[in-house]
Amino acid sequence: MAVKEILKFGNETLRKTCHPVQKFNLRLWLLLRDMADTMYEAEGVGLAAPQIGILRRVVVIDVQDDHGLIELINPEIISAEGEQAGPEGCLSKPGRQGYVVRPNKVTVRALDRHGKPFEITGEGLLARAFCHEIDHLDGKLYIDVEDHEIVQDEEEDADE
Repeated sequence: MAVKEILKFGNETLRKTCHPVQKFNLRLWLLLRDMADTMYEAEGVGLAAPQIGILRRVVVIDVQDDHGLIELINPEIISAEGEQAGPEGCLSKPGRQGYVVRPNKVTVRALDRHGKPFEITGEGLLARAFCHEIDHLDGKLYIDVEDHEIVQDEEEDADE
């Protein structure tokens, strides 16, 4: 188990575009393991490689549904439909959330850890996670697309 430090907003690495993965080897598998360990330790639902300082197009996601841990290498969104709006946070900006509109259903094409192509479709939280994490690979953060930041009082008002 290797938990890595998660870079925080303001670190310039989070604003850089990641390079495609070209080698599917032990080094990649160790990166995937370390990313999953880091995500679970931080109690997140997704983590992109630049969040731990690695400028590669690699994402891990686990929204605690039937899919389990999803590993996406060189992912791209190939279709999106519908709309959902709500709070969105980030492990790189702990304790803060923004109100973000995202597609409700998203299909992603990616490669698995062996370089084999596959497609996966997610709805709701999984669709949101796909969009959020893939944005990270292009140096884009949720604060770039948020309507507004959610303050604690606003969340409490919504619960009442």
